[in-house]
Amino acid sequence: MDELAATENEEVQLKAKFMDKKKLAVNLEAYEKRLSDIERSFGTLLKQLPKKSEMEALLTDINQAGLGRGLQFELFKPSATETITEYYAELPVTIKVTGDYHSLGNFTSDLSKLPRIVLLNDVAISSSTIKEKEGLLVMDAVAKTYRYLDEEEIAAQAKAKNDKEKQMKGGK
Repeated sequence: MDELAATENEEVQLKAKFMDKKKLAVNLEAYEKRLSDIERSFGTLLKQLPKKSEMEALLTDINQAGLGRGLQFELFKPSATETITEYYAELPVTIKVTGDYHSLGNFTSDLSKLPRIVLLNDVAISSSTIKEKEGLLVMDAVAKTYRYLDEEEIAAQAKAKNDKEKQMKGGK
């Protein structure tokens, strides 16, 4: 009798597992399509992060966007150090430009249209205090650009993380 009850219980469990797997199999095509969409989207996003070798061209693009709008750069200073995360590096560029209202607006619009990610932070706009530039505006900002870490940098990050974890465990 116990054997019959155990077998019936096993049958119920196997039927439940079968139904779960059947549901997954029925939705497999939808899951594969979703995965393909995600991979395509990820590829598109990844293209917006330049490689290390492309950073100089991006900085030139930022400069050209301002010059193309008739702005005068008083300061264009990429940071000496990058902030590195697990998969990308952030490079802040301190800028100070002078120009009229519409030129500043068009410049910021042009930055948003660059194929790479450029974010303006800490934006401050004030009237020019220089007599020759009376009626013009001065914009101080930090333009943050991002780049994808190459495989060597990702490996170095992983090694540093592992070394730190080992040190923490060993230090206890």
